[in-house]
Amino acid sequence: MRTAELSRKTAETDIIVKLNLDGTGKAEISSGSGFFNHMLQLFTAHARVDLTVDCKGDTEVDFHHSAEDIGIVLGEAFKKALGDKAGINRYGDIVLPMDEALVVVACDFSGRSYLNYKVRLRATRVSDTADAIPALVGAFDTELIEEFFIAFTRTAGLTLHIVQLEGSNTHHIIEAIFKAFGRAIKVAVSEDASLRGEIPSTKGVLL
Repeated sequence: MRTAELSRKTAETDIIVKLNLDGTGKAEISSGSGFFNHMLQLFTAHARVDLTVDCKGDTEVDFHHSAEDIGIVLGEAFKKALGDKAGINRYGDIVLPMDEALVVVACDFSGRSYLNYKVRLRATRVSDTADAIPALVGAFDTELIEEFFIAFTRTAGLTLHIVQLEGSNTHHIIEAIFKAFGRAIKVAVSEDASLRGEIPSTKGVLL
């Protein structure tokens, strides 16, 4: 079974993550943010993994620590569940539409952590002379999406490109990102029978 169960407790968050790469898309998500719950549920459904996330964080400060630390633990869970990565496709990519939004996601479980995040989310202004306020979805600070992916790629050992081609509605853009992320991950972690259990690298190892 390609599974992992991890926990991480700090002064800022207390997180438990359970992951089954060969699941059916079952999600039990309690992140502390309704919007982020929804995004992780979408990811789980499109990746066709089973995922439990239970995060108790210092949301009275804001959601930053929770978003980042969930990314840390989820990335660690993928790394553990994949083991030496023998027999997997390794790569996954998709161009995904969500109404007016269009997003490209490509990933490589290379063992090398890299994030290319080119996403333009609309900022708001309270007046012509005021500084721009980062785009929000409800009370959710959308800058934290990038923080989540930075943390995930770092601990998973993943190369990840997320590029927004089109889009004006912030909710649609972020939803497209998580759906596309799930679809790309689904392909990358799937087993390729033609490899006959070999590690998909001419080096013979993916670290």
